[in-house]
Amino acid sequence: MKTFNDNAARSWTVQVNVDAIKRVRDLAQVNLLEVVEGKLLERLISDPILLCDVIYCLCKPEADTKGVTDVDFGRAMAGDAIDGATSALLEELVDFFPQGKRRVLAKALAKLRKLETAALAAVETRLDSPELDRQLAVRLAQLENSSGSAPESSASIPVPSP
Repeated sequence: MKTFNDNAARSWTVQVNVDAIKRVRDLAQVNLLEVVEGKLLERLISDPILLCDVIYCLCKPEADTKGVTDVDFGRAMAGDAIDGATSALLEELVDFFPQGKRRVLAKALAKLRKLETAALAAVETRLDSPELDRQLAVRLAQLENSSGSAPESSASIPVPSP
């Protein structure tokens, strides 16, 4: 069992077992067993709303005990809370499967994390680029030079005939 904290300082336990997988399938119409195929893994990582729906379904018995609705849960999920929930879910999913599938899923997860890290590094490099600063300066100068001209009035714009 893995845990994470939401932004309301509540601790949540994520446990993936057959009962939990059935609950997610019934409530969110998501089959967590498809994570081995890879596409669900990508969807969960790239769609924080889907991820939070799945996590809520996994934590629903605990949420019911705490009196936390899905709306309350969603309101407390942003930033680092989503990152913690993602890690908890993915690690639990890896641990759920038998050794052969576990090994494959662990490799897929490691590759996906490596790709995500590389993509973020590439974006940061681009944002820190002096060339980007130069392009922004040129664009700002263009905007400043054109700000003196007024836009066309709506009367001078031709209206197409029906």
